[in-house]
Amino acid sequence: MSEEAENDNGPVAGYDDAMTQTAGAQPSHSADASGVRSADDPAGMAIPAVDGASPAARPRGWPGASSGPVTMGVLAFAVLVAAYTGFRMPNDWTATLDSVSVTDGFHRRFLVGTLLHPLALATGYNYWVFAAKDFLVLGALLAVLTVAVIKAKLVSQRLLVIGWLLLPTGGFLFNEVGYYDQVIYLLLFGALWLVFRDRLVWACLLITAGVLVHEIAVLTVLPVFAMVVLRRLSLRRAIALLLPPVLLGEFVLVAPAAPGATARLSARLHTANFPFRADALALFDRTQRQTWQMYSVRDTLIYVAPFALLAMLGLVLLSTADGGLAARPRSSRLAAVVPAAIACGAVGGPTLLAFAGWDQDRWGFLLVSNLVIVLWLQLRDSKRELGPAQAVTLAAALLVMTHIPLNYFDGFSPRPFQWPAVLQFASQVQDGSLVAIPPR
Repeated sequence: MSEEAENDNGPVAGYDDAMTQTAGAQPSHSADASGVRSADDPAGMAIPAVDGASPAARPRGWPGASSGPVTMGVLAFAVLVAAYTGFRMPNDWTATLDSVSVTDGFHRRFLVGTLLHPLALATGYNYWVFAAKDFLVLGALLAVLTVAVIKAKLVSQRLLVIGWLLLPTGGFLFNEVGYYDQVIYLLLFGALWLVFRDRLVWACLLITAGVLVHEIAVLTVLPVFAMVVLRRLSLRRAIALLLPPVLLGEFVLVAPAAPGATARLSARLHTANFPFRADALALFDRTQRQTWQMYSVRDTLIYVAPFALLAMLGLVLLSTADGGLAARPRSSRLAAVVPAAIACGAVGGPTLLAFAGWDQDRWGFLLVSNLVIVLWLQLRDSKRELGPAQAVTLAAALLVMTHIPLNYFDGFSPRPFQWPAVLQFASQVQDGSLVAIPPR
């Protein structure tokens, strides 16, 4: 599959059009009677006519409204609230994993460490090399969120991003700085940007790289990527894009580290300027069955289940209330059920992480994040504001989720908005303890 084979002027042939064509309806994207995109709209992003109205007619809201200074001010406030709530320095666990590279004999979670390996060797595995990378990734994610708000055509899309930052998920984003979740989601956003511009080979490479960053990409970002490509492409081309990361994911899940790899790296990290985590390296020598013996999968599922149920039930209700989330009403039940089922799979994928490890709060965070991303993408496609019933449903689901505590790592907790806590935060900033290397 080559980029030259992509036809920028061809119709979108994903499940959306397959369902509508089966029911005898016109394609949902901008097209003439033959189903081919207009030359004036090669990307197929023009707002479709609804009920005989002109393409300029908008079903709900004001999709053409631009983000003004008030929106940007609220976004900046939301980022500051999230940073105050959860900011911390990257911990010793993430710094240890950043030291892992394929040249040392590790065969999973090695991509970031391999790229950093020359610099790590030159600096004696200096903590600040890894911390700089971590904050660059976090800064890049915040930049993507800012651009998403600026470029969004709908008020609902902007409020999704701002609301996610103001919810406990915003503070958790800053608390998990350094974790590879942030890298794989940054790769997802890059891959989606490329898909929207028909750069499919490069998109496939990015999403496949995510599996080499961390194998949980298969259950977190890959389902969202699959939802988008299944909607935009024919089934054959979508499968061709999804096979490489899926097959690679199966390989890295069973690929053990080379004999003695963890012992050799441990010996080098003894001279590093941070307290390396031997238990972080030990995971490369364990089988999944041995990992299951270290925690209760049942308890983790019990914790994660409310996030999953609320997220997927909320998505189903949003798909039925106020005309749903589609650009136009579906002409058959099958045409409505298939996209909703795929979207629920994209949202609920992180639920299965309960079988991967014990970071249950992290899995809950990823579930809420996937819900927001999927909704943002669906609103992008529909070009319609959320209706009143949809807005109430979404707000209720997210507010109920806030009653499920998201506990932070290493005994940290969200900073309360109370004067003593604010003074303590200001004191930590002033004396530098907020940005100190984790103690040995």
